[in-house]
Amino acid sequence: MSERYILAYFKSPEEAEGVARKLRALRAIEVSIDRFSRYGGTSFSSGVNPVTGNVARMDSMTAEHAHTGILAAADTSSSGMSHGGNGGPTGRDILLTVIVHTEFYDQALRLIEEAGGMV
Repeated sequence: MSERYILAYFKSPEEAEGVARKLRALRAIEVSIDRFSRYGGTSFSSGVNPVTGNVARMDSMTAEHAHTGILAAADTSSSGMSHGGNGGPTGRDILLTVIVHTEFYDQALRLIEEAGGMV
């Protein structure tokens, strides 16, 4: 059986969790939820495969966010003399990553879009 991958963006972890429950009921192979930010950030991972790890960790290049504070402090927006910089991701900063069997792909897309996700 072949697999299809879906990356969908949501405005809140709760929106993504709601559709993740439905995708698990649809027998998704893997479902993960992550928040991404300018310098890494808090992960809301769920359903992590213990063998392969999380499919779409945006912060996987750092060891438990060790560099997050350093990067934030070095940014020009952290200075009292700065106008604030360009800002970070706003709006849809929750990433839902799904792996489904091909036969369930269209149904999974509909569930995500009905829940307010952007594919």
